[in-house]
Amino acid sequence: MQANASSTLTLAFAVFLLAGLAVKFWLATRQVRHVAGHRGSVPPMFQSTVSLSAHQKAADYTIAKTRFGLLELAFGAAVLLGWTLLGGLDALNRSLLDWLGPGMTQQLALMGAFAAIGGLLELPFALYQTFVIEERFGFNKMSLKLWLADLAKSTAVGAAIGLPIAALILWLMGATGRYWWLWAWAVWMAFNLLLLVIYPTFIAPLFNKFRPLEDESLKARVTELMQRCGFAAKGLFVMDGSKRSAHANAYFTGFGAAKRVVFYDTLLAKLSPGEVDAVLAHELGHYKHKHIVKRIGALFALSLAGFALLGWLSTQVWFYTGLGVRPNLDGGNDALALLLFLLAVPVFSFFLSPLMALVSRRHEFEADAYAVQQTSGLDLSSALLKLYEDNASTLTPDPVFVKFYYSHPPASERLARMAPA
Repeated sequence: MQANASSTLTLAFAVFLLAGLAVKFWLATRQVRHVAGHRGSVPPMFQSTVSLSAHQKAADYTIAKTRFGLLELAFGAAVLLGWTLLGGLDALNRSLLDWLGPGMTQQLALMGAFAAIGGLLELPFALYQTFVIEERFGFNKMSLKLWLADLAKSTAVGAAIGLPIAALILWLMGATGRYWWLWAWAVWMAFNLLLLVIYPTFIAPLFNKFRPLEDESLKARVTELMQRCGFAAKGLFVMDGSKRSAHANAYFTGFGAAKRVVFYDTLLAKLSPGEVDAVLAHELGHYKHKHIVKRIGALFALSLAGFALLGWLSTQVWFYTGLGVRPNLDGGNDALALLLFLLAVPVFSFFLSPLMALVSRRHEFEADAYAVQQTSGLDLSSALLKLYEDNASTLTPDPVFVKFYYSHPPASERLARMAPA
């Protein structure tokens, strides 16, 4: 019985992994061909607003990133196989057991070593993405020294936050009985909500400088817009995004009384006051339509289902053996179960990507419609075009690629909905 279940899981994992890999390669090659095929001319609806050189830069940037993504995809699949069916996680676990013996220390060491090895394997790709692709297209503003400083800070913050929460969840798995997953889920969600409060105040300032918005005229416009929309924030801040990248953005961060409005300095340098208003109104639209609450609710539900599934799988020997790991006979398997679950879930859930992307695109359309009601549709259209051009986002993505991956609708669809009837 156990052997059959183990073999079935191994086969299912391999089939889903190969099928997902094949679909991802197919989608990427479609995207490259489609973007390259439309590189020679600006789409008719953009010919009066987008130059041919900007259009071609966006096409070249998209193609470069997509082709590089294929290499990352192949490498990631090989690493995943190495961790699971080829025995990498099992070997790491056994070596730590021999060194530390069973217990909480060994389990935390396993999770820490797994994260460290995974981070090291990803470093070359992160370096190439930043210092070759982003550099080639004029987006990277970071020195190697700053990049290394960010890496050191993010590693330290990750360890300071991740190890205690991992230790708490591992303790709950071993100490609270059959329904440990319910306690662990409650702790995990409380942690996520707490992070929404502490991130803007304590974590984000470790990486960027945030100064209050000083432009009194713009501040008055933005404040009036937020009051008109019934939105309150703790402050309006400008972030020194130009220190790292030429990309522009604006966002809300925080939760409850800790909410902040953050503008990249690059955004304020490129948009007119009316366009800034329109971009902010779009973000306010997400709050007006309760998109944030809906996403948090979905996270609650999905994570509860995930923890319940993990609670069952962690007691099944075939779950371990089917993914290339021998469970510990004289110690806890909680860290093994967590890691295997985190490795396996993306393989089996990939084909839900179009549904998640569809919901996100609908939210973006709703936020656009709200922004048009509160500000000028022409300002929002021109702001979006500037941001698409500034971020070198292609105006001619492959439609199937869009359905699988795009969390935001293509520019042509967004602007068509804003056009006067």
